[in-house]
Amino acid sequence: MSAADKITEIPASGFDMARPELFANVDVLETFKIMREEDPVHFAENPHFGPMWHITRYKDIVAVDTDHKRFSSSDQYGGIQIDDAVVRPPVEGVEISAFITKDQPDHAPIRKSVQPIASPPALDGFRDLITQRTSNVLDSIPEGETINWVDHVSIELTTQMLATLFDFPFEDRHLLTLWSDMTTATEGSDHFPGQEARVQHLMDCLEYFTRLREVRANGAPNFDLISMLARDPATKDMDPMNFLGNLLLLIVGGNDTTRNSMSASINALNLFPDEFAKLREDPSLIDKMVAEVIRWQTPLSHMRRTALEDVEMGGKTIKKGDKVVMWYYSGNHDEDVFDDPRTIKFDRANGNNHLSFGFGIHRCMGLRVAELQLRILWQQILEKFEKIELVDEPVRLKSNFVNGYTDMKVKVTRR
Repeated sequence: MSAADKITEIPASGFDMARPELFANVDVLETFKIMREEDPVHFAENPHFGPMWHITRYKDIVAVDTDHKRFSSSDQYGGIQIDDAVVRPPVEGVEISAFITKDQPDHAPIRKSVQPIASPPALDGFRDLITQRTSNVLDSIPEGETINWVDHVSIELTTQMLATLFDFPFEDRHLLTLWSDMTTATEGSDHFPGQEARVQHLMDCLEYFTRLREVRANGAPNFDLISMLARDPATKDMDPMNFLGNLLLLIVGGNDTTRNSMSASINALNLFPDEFAKLREDPSLIDKMVAEVIRWQTPLSHMRRTALEDVEMGGKTIKKGDKVVMWYYSGNHDEDVFDDPRTIKFDRANGNNHLSFGFGIHRCMGLRVAELQLRILWQQILEKFEKIELVDEPVRLKSNFVNGYTDMKVKVTRR
């Protein structure tokens, strides 16, 4: 964020929070604070994404997120990101649909088809594998040498887990990271290669998974996401764009929250060493640490809805058809809910009440998988490392949707 973007009051013409470059700097939280205080239901234009309402207070975000009758997630109206082109890129014949971009009654049956992958028995079955892989990755870090934690640990661990969830060819797992980045890339963001190139990557994804689906549909039953989609009555006959959309949703859902929380936890370790000293003294705080880091970081900055009727909120009238953006990043730093929200506190009584996984029917299906991976990572970190020190300031992703990091240079000291 440039000095010109560090506002002290909301201009009458509106302040455009949809610009991806704003999120490459943590100062964006200061802007959200001013918006919560001065104009929490704020209307502004964006030259690429059009006019929209910015919802910045915790209570208003929950109200929108749980009001499925008046606020739609449907791809018919543009889906769940600010940029409509995520689901409707300007390429003929490409309209991407997934269960997160469907309202009831269409949403539930598709979600149900893949829900078993995140069930308690499934998590128990993954635990030993995650532990072993985490240990292997951490053991591979050269002591005293500078590495990029994002690439070496966060991306590697999440991509390995994604490959397991899909039973995806392990040697090609790097493609899952690429496709995740392409799914959420929008105009002005770091990973955006232009719509034609983006769509070509997504078509490559569809082609690859279509081959896997044909094999799984006709082979022996297996416990993986492709098999579930290929065999469940609600999903086995879905058309290519629906198949692609649900694949991309599951890839992003299994990738971004975990990847960026893993990196955020190392940033937090260096910013709040006293809190992490408590964790070393009392490892039972790991569950609270995981929730607090996910709140503090907020791996996905926003979710978007479209108003299905006129709605009064905060003294404003949101008109039918208006784009409504719920800023989870702002809500997770709302002082009316979280005391001293910019600070990590493992003894925070309501840390689990964060917005990062959403509320209502679209609450993140894989949240327990993400939490499990983060718990195991930190169990291993406490066991293996004396220090993980930042070498340079972390480089944040330029994106209004994925709140993450591209570069986090660290050196480790082993115990």
